Amino acid sequence: METGAHRRYAEIMHDVEELINDHIEHQTRGTQGRSKLKHLVPSVGVFFTPLLLEEAFKFQDDRRKISSRRFVPPSFNDIRLTLNSAQLMSLTRNGSIALVTFDGDVTLYDDGESLTDENPVIPRILKLLHQGTHIGIVTAAGYTDAAKYYERLHGLLDAVANAITEKEVEDPKVVILGGESNYLFEFDFHAESFLKYVPRKTWMLDEMRSWQEEDIQSLLDVAEGALRECIGNMQLSAQILRKDRAVGIIPVAGPGKQKFNREQLEETVLVTQQILDLSIQGKKVPFCAFNGGNDVFVDIGDKSWGVLSCQRYLGGIEGSKTLHVGDQFLSAGANDFKARLACTTAWIASPAETVALLDELHFHSES
Repeated sequence: METGAHRRYAEIMHDVEELINDHIEHQTRGTQGRSKLKHLVPSVGVFFTPLLLEEAFKFQDDRRKISSRRFVPPSFNDIRLTLNSAQLMSLTRNGSIALVTFDGDVTLYDDGESLTDENPVIPRILKLLHQGTHIGIVTAAGYTDAAKYYERLHGLLDAVANAITEKEVEDPKVVILGGESNYLFEFDFHAESFLKYVPRKTWMLDEMRSWQEEDIQSLLDVAEGALRECIGNMQLSAQILRKDRAVGIIPVAGPGKQKFNREQLEETVLVTQQILDLSIQGKKVPFCAFNGGNDVFVDIGDKSWGVLSCQRYLGGIEGSKTLHVGDQFLSAGANDFKARLACTTAWIASPAETVALLDELHFHSES
C-alpha cells in the first residue's frame, strides 16, 4: 500500500511539473496565455525557474512519511514544504543564489520580537554571506532612524560586524528595505548602529519616480478614512497611526495588550483594500493593505517593489537568482504575496522553519 501511494503521488507531481515546464516554454515565447496550465489555473503567475516537484516530493516523503499514512491525506503543509524543496533544488542546480531576502516578524523572529544574539538563524545567514550571497531584509517595519532597525536586528548586525573583525567575511552586502519599499539602509561597519541610510533618489526604480507625493498623501487619506470606518463599525479598541508613507490601526495604549481577533483584522484589510481599489487614488499609486498579526497597515508600494529595489541596488540581480523567504503568502491581507512578482519564493510558517529551510538550502548546495 505504501509503495503504491508513493508511486501515485510521485506521478501526480511529475504531471504538474510537466505542466509548469510547458508554461515556462510559453513564457519564453511570450505566449503564456496559451499554456495548458494557464487554461487550468487562469490566475497562475510567472515562473522564474522550473520546479523539481517529483524529486522534491520524494525528498519530503522520506522525511514526513506522507505516503505511509493510512487515514491522513497529503496536507496543505505537505504541499507547501514540497514546493519549497522543489524551489531550492532548482535554484541550487541553476548555479549559486545571488540574493536571499527575508521578511522579519514570524520569519526571522517571533511576532513583535527582535533578532537577538542567540537566534539560530544568524549562523545560517553568516554562512550565506561567506559564500558570497547578498542578504536583504524586506519588512513592513517602516523607520527613518537606523537605531530603530538596530533595535530589531541587533543580533544579526553585531554578528556581521564581528565576522568582519575576525576576517570570516569580506565586504558583506546586507540591506534593509523598510516600509515594504520605502526606506533603504545598508550595512556599514563604520556607521552608528552598523547601518547607513541610503537616500531614496539613489535606489528608486524608474516606475517609482512617477509616484507623486500629492497622490501618495491622498491615497493615505482615503485609507485612513476606511480604517476609521472599520473601527466604528466593529467597535475596535484601536487607534490610528499615520506615517509619511503608511497608515494603520494599532491597539489603544493601556494596561495589558489588546488583542484583535483574526476575523476583525481580515475584515479591516478586505474593506480597506476594496475601498482603495475602487478609488481614483488607488489607481495612481501602488499600495499594500495587510494584516500584521495584531494591527492592519496600508503601505505605499509592496514587497515586489521592495525586492526589485534590492535587486537593482545590489547590481541588477535577476529574479531567477533571488529567493524571498516569508510567512504571509495568502492572497488576502498577506504582504509577502506580492514578492512572487519579483523572484522565487519560499513559504515558511515560523522562525524554526526558516532555520530548517536554510539548512536544506545548504544541503542541496552541497549535494
